[in-house]
Amino acid sequence: MIEDIKKDAAQRMRKSVESLGHAMRKLRTGRAQPSLLEHLVVDYYGSEVPLTQTANIAVEDSRTLTVTPWEQKMIPVIEKAIINSDLGLTPASAGVVIRVPLPPLTEERRKDLAKLVKQEAENARIAVRNIRRDALHDLKELLKDKEITEDEERRGQQLMQEITDQHVAEIDKVSEEKQQEIMSF
Repeated sequence: MIEDIKKDAAQRMRKSVESLGHAMRKLRTGRAQPSLLEHLVVDYYGSEVPLTQTANIAVEDSRTLTVTPWEQKMIPVIEKAIINSDLGLTPASAGVVIRVPLPPLTEERRKDLAKLVKQEAENARIAVRNIRRDALHDLKELLKDKEITEDEERRGQQLMQEITDQHVAEIDKVSEEKQQEIMSF
């Protein structure tokens, strides 16, 4: 029973760390990355689909992304989706390719992004601690129902704390790396 609680908590904590990683990939740094545009959705024959299902996204150089739609008539739709996104990018159509130049980040914008990274990391830490709280509650319920002993509960609590510490350390590492990446350009 304790092992089941441990596995469930570890799996949920791992998902929180992965979710943070996905959120970090969407944040813009100084260099071009296809993941910057992958989360955008476009109107494709009346339904909303991810940009990656209607076009190929590539890196032309360190400050330019290229979007190559599979259909010529998708160019204005994709341009509109990029302009309407919260990324602050202005696409330029060049025939069958859309070029998306990334303007250099100002120092103020870098600091704002670093704050956003810290906020996302804190949200992930809170999620991990909530998972720990739920697992500890489950252990207390097992103790109350006399399905485990007090010693087993104490060992389970220590195990939950170790798992929590491990995942919080991973979150801190991801956050620190992203902050350095943002501030280094």
